[in-house]
Amino acid sequence: RTVYLQSPDLGRRLVKKSIETLKKVNSSKDEEYDLSIVIVDGLSSLAIKENSTIFIKKLVEALNFDSQDWNLSPFTIVQQGRVAVGDEVGELLKAKISLVLIGERPGLSSPDSMGLYLTYNPKVGLTDASRNCISNVRLDGLSYEEAVKKTMYLLKESRRLELSGVNLKDRTINDVIENNINEENFLIK
Repeated sequence: RTVYLQSPDLGRRLVKKSIETLKKVNSSKDEEYDLSIVIVDGLSSLAIKENSTIFIKKLVEALNFDSQDWNLSPFTIVQQGRVAVGDEVGELLKAKISLVLIGERPGLSSPDSMGLYLTYNPKVGLTDASRNCISNVRLDGLSYEEAVKKTMYLLKESRRLELSGVNLKDRTINDVIENNINEENFLIK
């Protein structure tokens, strides 16, 4: 754990045994999944212990009630992983979207904060620009219901537009104002 904490480059890739295990999941069938959920302890295993089960239960309920069918891959649990490990998991499972639940860097007042990272067309080598992040999911932070609402919005839009990251904006907040009528800078005339 000490080596992991001192080496940010570790935890981004799976070990060989895990790769072989995930390859076996699809070896008997050539099935693609819509969504791969990857649970990673990250920098706070407490965050995963306290929040992941409740969040997943509410998310799966929302996915089941959604009008679109969601084919979920088997859930994957990664110890001492980082966000990027979800790209390799999603790629190996042939998932269109990966959702990483990870224990965030503990702050002074929130050692139990969980982050969610969504990536469309996950594959090894992507950067953070390819991911959408929802952070501070916990009892005293972003509620599970609000986190599920934001996640469902991003999942549906990611699937519809076939993208994620900086090109996919969270529009779940009602007071977003956009004006595409005049592209001029009003300060320069």
